[in-house]
Amino acid sequence: MIVRNLIQDGVVPLEMNDTCRDALEYMEDICVAHLPLVREGRLVALVSNFDVYRSDMEMKVGDLAVTFQPFVYDYQHVFDALRIIGQHNLTLLPVLDAYDNYLGTIGQQKLVRYFTDAYSVMEPGGIIMLEMSANDYMLSEIARIVEEDDAKILSLTMESDPESTKIMVSIKVSKVDISAILQSFNRFNYNIVASFSEHGNNDDLRQRYSEFIKYLTM
Repeated sequence: MIVRNLIQDGVVPLEMNDTCRDALEYMEDICVAHLPLVREGRLVALVSNFDVYRSDMEMKVGDLAVTFQPFVYDYQHVFDALRIIGQHNLTLLPVLDAYDNYLGTIGQQKLVRYFTDAYSVMEPGGIIMLEMSANDYMLSEIARIVEEDDAKILSLTMESDPESTKIMVSIKVSKVDISAILQSFNRFNYNIVASFSEHGNNDDLRQRYSEFIKYLTM
């Protein structure tokens, strides 16, 4: 997925003559901590609520001494947007086209919803966590073990340990009863760190997801 497909509608950028009070009220209205400042279709800066709080409320945002200007191009992958948002703890990230024209924003909540769908978070199934050496990782073998038990891999993520050569592989599979799959991994000498079965309780999962989204908007 590229960033262009996740640009948010309805987020109006700040203009040079808007006051800090206007900016703060708008941030509170749409539950964000950042807003792009745009002049003549070009990004000037990304204004945070901290920038506004420490200024006179009647001061124009165009007069703030803000030079912070993170952005992502519309043709980049969503991973690039996620990386920048994570690095700077942003709630919104400005999106530009290839000619540096301001197009809109991509938000934290939009990314959470995208990755929820992309990693099949809402689908019923089981989760298996395997620890192994990076040199021993073979996706084809992991997939074969899962598929031989009449299941499919819905998503797979890897976490590396900077202090060792070990990696943690988390697999979401399409089966709720994963006991046979666990036995197969044991038979092939995989180190199973943990496993989780959702027992088909998709309503509970949806409720927890809704609560998480609500927390993000507080």
